Amino acid sequence: MSWVGDRFGVELRPADPGAPLEDLVGLALRRNPRRAHLLVSSVLGKHVPADPREVHGAGLRLGERVRERLGGAPAVVLGFAETATGLGHCVAEALAAPYLHSTRRLVPTAVAYAGFEEEHSHATGHQLLPDDPALLTAGDVLVLVDDELSTGRTALNTIAALHAVAPHRRYLIAALVDLRSDADQAAMHTFGERLGATIEAVALAAGTVTWPAGFPEHAARTVATIGDPAAPAGDPSAELVVLRDVWPAGVRESGRHGFGPADTAAAREAAALTAKVVADGVVGERVLVLGTEELMYAPLLIALGLADGVAEVRVSSTTRSPVPAVDDPGYPIRTALTFAAHDPAQDGPGPRYVYNVDAGFSDIVLVVDADGDTRPLREGLVGQLRGVCRRVHVVVLPTHRPLPPALHGPAFGSYAADEVSWLLTDLSDVALEAPTEEREEAIQSGGAHYAESLPVEYQPDADYQRLFEQALDASAARIAHAVGVVTEIVLAERGTDVVLASLARAGTPVGILMRRWAQRVHGLDLPHYAVSIVRGRGIDTVALRHLAARHDPRTVVFVDGWTGKGAIARELAAAVAAVNAELGVAFDPALAVLADPGSCVRTFGTRDDFLVPSACLNSTVSGLVSRTVLNPRILAPGQFHGAKFYRELAAADVSNAFLDAVTGRFAEVADGVARDRPLVQQGERTPTWSGWAEVERISERYGIGDVTLVKPGVGETTRVLLRRVPWAVLVAPDAGADLDHVRLLARRRGVAVHEVEGLAFSCVGLIHPRFTRGATGADGQAVS
Repeated sequence: MSWVGDRFGVELRPADPGAPLEDLVGLALRRNPRRAHLLVSSVLGKHVPADPREVHGAGLRLGERVRERLGGAPAVVLGFAETATGLGHCVAEALAAPYLHSTRRLVPTAVAYAGFEEEHSHATGHQLLPDDPALLTAGDVLVLVDDELSTGRTALNTIAALHAVAPHRRYLIAALVDLRSDADQAAMHTFGERLGATIEAVALAAGTVTWPAGFPEHAARTVATIGDPAAPAGDPSAELVVLRDVWPAGVRESGRHGFGPADTAAAREAAALTAKVVADGVVGERVLVLGTEELMYAPLLIALGLADGVAEVRVSSTTRSPVPAVDDPGYPIRTALTFAAHDPAQDGPGPRYVYNVDAGFSDIVLVVDADGDTRPLREGLVGQLRGVCRRVHVVVLPTHRPLPPALHGPAFGSYAADEVSWLLTDLSDVALEAPTEEREEAIQSGGAHYAESLPVEYQPDADYQRLFEQALDASAARIAHAVGVVTEIVLAERGTDVVLASLARAGTPVGILMRRWAQRVHGLDLPHYAVSIVRGRGIDTVALRHLAARHDPRTVVFVDGWTGKGAIARELAAAVAAVNAELGVAFDPALAVLADPGSCVRTFGTRDDFLVPSACLNSTVSGLVSRTVLNPRILAPGQFHGAKFYRELAAADVSNAFLDAVTGRFAEVADGVARDRPLVQQGERTPTWSGWAEVERISERYGIGDVTLVKPGVGETTRVLLRRVPWAVLVAPDAGADLDHVRLLARRRGVAVHEVEGLAFSCVGLIHPRFTRGATGADGQAVS
């Protein structure tokens, strides 16, 4: 009898004496008012360190039983967190089937496909976060894998949640042990009939667990008196080895977001490689490979690799389950270590546990993914493990993060959903705005990067709004002509299957207009995305991954509104080169713009420096979307850069009015575009970077000493007056009505306007350099 059986009269009764339950599970108490006992598997590699060959073999045997029951029907496998994630992997491996496991991890970039509750669990909530929801309908049969089938309620809750979104006609529940009562089995059959589906179960062993009346209360009183004996103390200064970049990037570490047969093969190879590296540092002959909560399959594979060359290898995992430890040979949980959670959890932080880790192990190989490799891990679990062995090896696997979904209007932005897909994170509920002078001081003092906060949105009065309307009426045809020319050049040189990627936010209205031209003139429906690029920080690599996953990167054309000195063109070229090298793709860094007065790009509609009225306003002419934000205190790894949607400004929104006014002139400029496009395309288009040279000359002449404080062109000058602390505005003597709004803004902000002969731009805005000795550098930070 076991310790629990002896003291409480709890009994495991096998249905088949030839398949004793005691070979697979033992009985423990649990600190959980929902259920007094816990079935502790000896072949799961969870609470009890086990031979990885036995763990893997048990999972494959269960998979073979599933295969026999399927009768050739294609299946998809779903494993339950946290205990059965590795077991589910093994079943999927045996079937060569796609796999997903539920999770309690908080993944900011993922969209929950479904969720369900595990009624008797210490942590009840499960969520399903597949990269592609189609995975769950990839087979005729949905196989649900858990370590034990006690009542079946968790499986039925899961089936109910999934049947509502991805119904199957057949469900098969697989477990190491099946302990359902006759009533539980009847309830499962009835539930299936109600759904119009067949629900079956298969297990390695079956039976029942019985207990006398009063057992839950008796167990609870006993648990209250049991302390957790610490694992025997060893050398508190055990060596620590941290291994990163061993598991190849791009190989998935778990089935949290989906796992196919190809992923299984890649993981086996990655684990074999990792095991070889770990084996070179092993100092003894008894090694424990320790997984972390849901991360069980990769540690199991690594342990299998180590088992080929180390005398004794065991595998187990940390857990959320609070189990009292009793140092008795008849009790499965002999020792316990308690530590703080170290990875982001859906239900927040809390205590975590690892059991049966004693001083008999020479080496402990702790396997964790990058999102769990945190300071709490190093200060908590790692420190405790160093007290019970001679060397701790921490193996950090890359975390696969699902690509976040694009945002669309009207949920985000005032543009129609088909006009643009915003590759941004919605930060509408985050307070990011600061007064202009406060932001400028923080930026120029080096206290913050300009992209970490937002300026307070300028709200135009009636006079300024009237200037915008007059400018739009006067320039709509000129803008339409430039849109037509640049779009025709793109289609002629890059093909008709291009994907537009506008640089949010100034490039986004231009991207929409180019898309409309292609649609109305050529009948093309070009995909259009808005992506973020930040000076000194580069382009949003998550957004480029999103594009690369859906389109041939060679077809992507980057779009912006205009150039000044060409800082963004240079930033884009460097950032795209880095991303191409990292991802092994071939994005073209060339930039297409409406106007190129700085002579910085080859693809443009015009090189005149004229007013694009969208530069006059902020979000109210840009889909009510803010400038983009890149703040690591707010955005998690794997998220897009962020932005806000100013819904409260809807009454002042002229975004679509601007687009419609320009689109309405397409027909009248069509002949001019047909005439001028060949002239522009065949003319001299090599960038001379004259804008950069002009900015350097102005910076030196006015003693500024930093080209980033010099903003050439009407668009950039307007931005200085709206968002920064302006020092002065330089204008060409012959500048006309295009600069009426600039003069108005300058007058209201008390900024001097100087006429300058020979100015290469119609105007240039100078940012006030008084906030720091060296002002801001090219990376957006202070220059010493």
